[in-house]
Amino acid sequence: MSESHHNHHHHTTENIKVAFFLNLSFTVIELVGGLLTNSMAILSDALHDLGDSVSLGLAWYFQRIAQKKSDLSYSYGYKRFSLLGAFINSLILSVGSIFILVEAIPRLFDPKQPDASGMIILAIIGVIVNGFAVLRLKKGKSINEKVVSLHLLEDVLGWLAVLIGSIVMYFFNLPVIDSLLSIGIAIFILLNVLEYPSEYPDYTSGCTRFCRY
Repeated sequence: MSESHHNHHHHTTENIKVAFFLNLSFTVIELVGGLLTNSMAILSDALHDLGDSVSLGLAWYFQRIAQKKSDLSYSYGYKRFSLLGAFINSLILSVGSIFILVEAIPRLFDPKQPDASGMIILAIIGVIVNGFAVLRLKKGKSINEKVVSLHLLEDVLGWLAVLIGSIVMYFFNLPVIDSLLSIGIAIFILLNVLEYPSEYPDYTSGCTRFCRY
């Protein structure tokens, strides 16, 4: 029984690790690709994927220490450290989304044509990479895997929207679509960030004086 539990824990950690490195690697490609294609939509999706990379990294870390029990310093265990991770993630996403909005809104009135063919290639890769990560995590049984797979599924849907938009821009001279996509993605990210506080579990009630550290 103990050995079976250990194997399941190891499998879960390995799944999240693979998804983390896939997502992080592709985020770097997105950032470079977004700059090269002059696409705010690609950069917005890169920001979204960066947030998911941070979430995956934290999920990987906390999955590894999830088995640790409370001790003298942390009498109620280690889970409350996830609050710090969530705060850092929210800060990164908020600042990034505001930057995207500041850059994208003026483009509504002065649209700049992005490289639609380059966007199509990146969008297809984005659907494949994130889709693979979703399938990998969807097979898992842990709550960590299920929650992260939902976030990555959002990425797949985001990339599908970018793919459709870039195909339209490839055939028609409608560069404003890029700005609309980037603004939509940035607002979606901000709305999700605003929902984070309501999801924070209360790990501090009733704990010892060490909890504030």
